[in-house]
Amino acid sequence: MTRTTIGLAAATLAAALALAPGAAAQPAQPVHSFYVLHQRTVSLTAQYWNPILTHVSRRSGVPLELKLAKTAQEGNVRAEGGEYAFQYTNHFFTPERDRLGWKVIARPAGPGIRSQIVVPVDSPIQSLKDLEGKDVGFVSRDGFTGYWLPFDALLRSNVNVNVVFTGNQEASSAQLRVDKIAAAGVNSTVMARYARRESFAYRALWTSEIYQDLCIMANPKLPADKVAAVKAALVGMASDPQGRQVLQAGADLLKMNGELGFVAADDREYDNYRKFYRTTKVR
Repeated sequence: MTRTTIGLAAATLAAALALAPGAAAQPAQPVHSFYVLHQRTVSLTAQYWNPILTHVSRRSGVPLELKLAKTAQEGNVRAEGGEYAFQYTNHFFTPERDRLGWKVIARPAGPGIRSQIVVPVDSPIQSLKDLEGKDVGFVSRDGFTGYWLPFDALLRSNVNVNVVFTGNQEASSAQLRVDKIAAAGVNSTVMARYARRESFAYRALWTSEIYQDLCIMANPKLPADKVAAVKAALVGMASDPQGRQVLQAGADLLKMNGELGFVAADDREYDNYRKFYRTTKVR
């Protein structure tokens, strides 16, 4: 065959394929980033969230991809810049971030969370006053239950401590377990799950009022139909046999007890976060 004949044959074949019903490849849907504020190690966070996002992607028709950051500050900066489609966090109720317009769509099922200042069960420390001058672990300057709430309690008790930033909730728990710090400001739920996994006994010197758990938020620029589809898939997991299986596996991994899955939520449920930020002594 001459080059001209080959070229004509190729062009004819291409035209035929283009006209064939269903033959043309459909454009792939864009993948939507789903940022998770990791309270545990990156590995454990990925093991828990990847199966959930795979299930939600299938049920919603909205492809989701887990995104993690090295630090909470890095993740928050990216979220502030609009890099993520969805995020799982409780860092976006400060006055500055609240104005960005992220919308609460769902949260884990259950009664909510508390902050605690905890010590090993055999520690000689009996009160917040006993922490004067001691090393106390906090997650980062952005952590709500792991910094803002417990540090505010210390300030209100006129207790001065040496602040030690650990990076995440379970790192605080681990440093407490090996006596690198005298006490830790923690999310009570994460602390309890860590203690069950590691057989670590501790006690609380102080406990906050209850707040709603971290929530799933949608970028305000996302189309409403995609947000609704993801929300429905999340909320429907507990009643979906495959979804419930995924949730149970995650609960077993983290030694969670209580209700499984997610429930619908809205911004008003987080008003006590906003009130706290308006009145806190932390600066």
